[in-house]
Amino acid sequence: MKKYFVVYAIIAVFALLTFNTKGNCFAGADDIKARMQERLPTVVQLKSEGIVGENNMGFLEFVPGAAIKMQDIVGDENKDRKMVYEAIGRQQNTTAELVGKRRAIQIAERAVPGEWLQDGSGKWYKK
Repeated sequence: MKKYFVVYAIIAVFALLTFNTKGNCFAGADDIKARMQERLPTVVQLKSEGIVGENNMGFLEFVPGAAIKMQDIVGDENKDRKMVYEAIGRQQNTTAELVGKRRAIQIAERAVPGEWLQDGSGKWYKK
């Protein structure tokens, strides 16, 4: 469990630090960061239990056939990720969708064995 936490803590911090190249964050970034860090252990647990996975758009999604629990955690995490992707998109003069897709690739590369991921065609697989 500690291994998962460290990996996702690094990912969360990396995502939040890439708002722009000047190191300035958008208004509310500290609040988002705090919420994401607070949810992180629960998100990691849901992933390790095979309940949620990372979809190909950079968001959490319930794995088909898995029990749906803690929907509020997943929804809140995705809401904050969306705000982060939108802020990064504005700074990089691109879309939040493209940022999410790129982030999904990074997440998949760093995922640990046993985690659920969604490929570009929408098919779910276990790493």
